[in-house]
Amino acid sequence: MKDDRSIVDIDANNGTGVGTASADPHDFSPLKLENAAYEREKNESPSLNFMQDSWRRIRKNRSALISMVVLVLLIGVAFTSIWLFPHDPNRQNLAHSNLPPKIPGVTVRGFDGTAADNSGGGAFIDKYAAEGVPEGVYYYLGTDNLGRDLLARLLGGMRVSLLIAFVAAFLDLTIGVTYGLVSGLFGERVDSVMQRILEVLAGIPNLVVLILMLTIFKPGIFTIILAMIVTGWISMARIVRAQTMKLKNQEYVLAAVTLGQSKAVIAAKHILPNISGVVIVQMMFSIPQAIFFEAFLSFIGLGLRPPEASLGTLLNEGYKAFRVLPYQMWVPTVTLSVLMISFNLLADGLRDAFDPKMKE
Repeated sequence: MKDDRSIVDIDANNGTGVGTASADPHDFSPLKLENAAYEREKNESPSLNFMQDSWRRIRKNRSALISMVVLVLLIGVAFTSIWLFPHDPNRQNLAHSNLPPKIPGVTVRGFDGTAADNSGGGAFIDKYAAEGVPEGVYYYLGTDNLGRDLLARLLGGMRVSLLIAFVAAFLDLTIGVTYGLVSGLFGERVDSVMQRILEVLAGIPNLVVLILMLTIFKPGIFTIILAMIVTGWISMARIVRAQTMKLKNQEYVLAAVTLGQSKAVIAAKHILPNISGVVIVQMMFSIPQAIFFEAFLSFIGLGLRPPEASLGTLLNEGYKAFRVLPYQMWVPTVTLSVLMISFNLLADGLRDAFDPKMKE
């Protein structure tokens, strides 16, 4: 507003002043009042949905993020090696048996093709030259007692372990989730009968189930998968049932029941989306258990049998020569450890990200 002073007439007799002000409407301009709360809300980041907020928190969790990258790399290498890697994991070459690891251009002992001389003296010799291995032939992780490439067998074993992991996840998402939803939604007698069946199945050890399967089927991946079908989904079913029973008394579910929606629609539309975080976390925790289960069975001879490669069979073959050729056991041991630790760390990160109580 412009400063337009009033014209004032002074009455000299009584000393009073009478002011007469005149102003043009065009001299006024709108007053710009800044609403602090509005500006603060406008400058804030846009609102995020549940999955976007979960992904933001996963990115802040370094261990979960690193584990995710490691798993993506391992899965990618394991399955692309079927077409890219030149060596057959079951091809034997007795002339190249028990060769140490050799990586071109690497001079670090243990990866340069040298090994201790068996004749004594503690000297290290070039095993590739001593065995007459042609130039340009390298085994990056060495060979076993039958001359099979350990890297090719390791990648084949990883494919078996990851296949078992994917089967465990599939069973959790199909049998486990469906069983838990039905039991939790119907309740009463249906829930009672289903839980008694679950208790009977849970009371049978996995090893006993597998041994019973071996009386009918041959040892292998198919037998392990059958054993997992019997008992591998029980933990998921119990967790889903508990979450369903907690959510089915919420107002939005009761409103859907009042409107006449079927239980299948309620389960798919109202229950399942709200327990998806719990389902994903439980599935991620079941994967390393399945990997270890397969490796244990193959190690004791109840899983895959040689010459088929798996992490368990590689451990079984490697520990026999551990004192003389330790690399044959270290390779599958480190790989199995990395797989299990990565899946567990990623599961921990997903649990924290999907938990609504973990808001910053």
